[in-house]
Formats: sequence, structure tokens, C-alpha cells
Amino acid sequence: MEDELKPRFIESLQRNNDQIREDRAKIIGADSELIYRRRVEDIELKIKRLEREQEGLIDISPLDRNSLTFADFNPEAFVQKDMELSLTIRNLNIQLEVTQKRFEYLFGKIL
Repeated sequence: MEDELKPRFIESLQRNNDQIREDRAKIIGADSELIYRRRVEDIELKIKRLEREQEGLIDISPLDRNSLTFADFNPEAFVQKDMELSLTIRNLNIQLEVTQKRFEYLFGKIL
């Protein structure tokens, strides 16, 4: 009966170096892949949020539907903020592209 039942602890102690290395490599690889995938998703989310914010900048609706005056619109501030958002989005798109290519290279999977 004892020969049939092999506890996990004993099996673990009996593993050879190759098995130990393989197990560690799988764990490290899985963790790294998951973190990389999350970073890509975080970048994608940042891009989407910034694009929405940028689109919101062009909403210069009047204070109410009967008013003909626009809310306090500052063209200089609008241009500055729009340019900042455009550059940030551009940089994040570059970072996303590089990160996705690197993920594909490191893990052999396409995101």
C-alpha cells in the first residue's frame, strides 16, 4: 500500500536538477508573461482614456440650451492641452507597439 501512495513532499525531494529547473522556468515564465500582458493592457487603457479626454476638449457646449455664449473657453489652454495629450498618446502608442513586439519575441505569443 505504501508503494502505491507517494506523498507530494517525498516526490519533490526526489526530483532531479533538470526537473527542478524545468519547474522553476515554468513558474518564472508564467509570472513574467502575466505581468507583461498586464502592462500591455495598462498601456492600452491609458491610451483609450487619454483619447476620450482629448475628445472631451472639443466639447465647448453653451452653458445651457437657451444660451448663445460658450462656457469659459480659453483657446490658448485648449491648444496647449490638446498638444500635450497628442504627444502623450503618440508616445504611449510607440511604447505599446514596442511592448507588444517584445512580448511576441519573448513568449512566442501574439497579444
